[in-house]
Amino acid sequence: MTDSDTFCGLPYDIGFIFVAMEKLIFKIICLLFHLIGLIPKKQGERIGSFLGRMFYALDKKHREVTMRNLAYAFDDMPRPEIRDLSLKVFENMGKIFFEIAWSLRLGEKRLPKYFKIRGLEHLREAYGKGKGVFVLTAHFGNWELLSNISAMIRYPLNIVYRPLDFKAMDRFIADFRTRFDGKLIPKRRSAKGILKSLSRGEMVLMLMDQNTALHEGVFADFFGHRACTNKAMAVLALRTQAPVVPVFLIRGESGFTGHFLPEIPLIKTGDMTKDVELNTEAYNKVIESFIREYPDQWLWLHQRWKTRPYHPWPRKEAGD
Repeated sequence: MTDSDTFCGLPYDIGFIFVAMEKLIFKIICLLFHLIGLIPKKQGERIGSFLGRMFYALDKKHREVTMRNLAYAFDDMPRPEIRDLSLKVFENMGKIFFEIAWSLRLGEKRLPKYFKIRGLEHLREAYGKGKGVFVLTAHFGNWELLSNISAMIRYPLNIVYRPLDFKAMDRFIADFRTRFDGKLIPKRRSAKGILKSLSRGEMVLMLMDQNTALHEGVFADFFGHRACTNKAMAVLALRTQAPVVPVFLIRGESGFTGHFLPEIPLIKTGDMTKDVELNTEAYNKVIESFIREYPDQWLWLHQRWKTRPYHPWPRKEAGD
């Protein structure tokens, strides 16, 4: 069999079967979300909370990660409070699935009924500098709905993301995030796409609250502990002078509120290594401040402090 007899490294007949199956699964996912979206919002949230509680009871691994993270961040919090807060975190996660499905029925004209914006003047001031804007955000409330806020303010939005391994689901999420003309920049080798977007005076949104590998990040304080944090935003902000404006989408009783905060001042000491660390820590501090205000709406299920600093074993001296 020659290369011309294969498709995606597979024989044509098998390759086409895989492609056809992927398309079928994608259509099933779309149909499922549209059917779930028919459930009224309030009822869907109640079902989501119930599913979250079920996952809390059944998913021992992530339940323990959540409680361990909370105890690590809030070392003076009594264990019963940690347990109650962990349950609310899982309820928040359960609601996200239904909210994505529900939001598919919303056109741009209906968005203001459920989405409010605070602090938009901070974004406008940064946008007016003509250098593009870094939008700093985190896994708060239902972060997947931030594209709705972008549609309301009508500023071009580019989202840096990591593609999912499950291709059919990745395609659905990509379509969902770009349905209001947003664009996606794959995380791997994203610098070129980010710089192009900034040069066009556009927004580049990055989620900066997850653990990262040693070669991709720097250690910066987060809840009093060193956390390996992606350094890309700090490096590129120092290079381009593009302002960094935080935004967090918080769930409320009647809908969601997008909170734009003042631009984070760029720290420049002349030492590039130190500047990257200081600016990255400044980003962490803003995220931390919002987590402290809305602790039940952050993604505590993630192992935020997983990567540890490398400490080689000390060399034994003679006679040891």
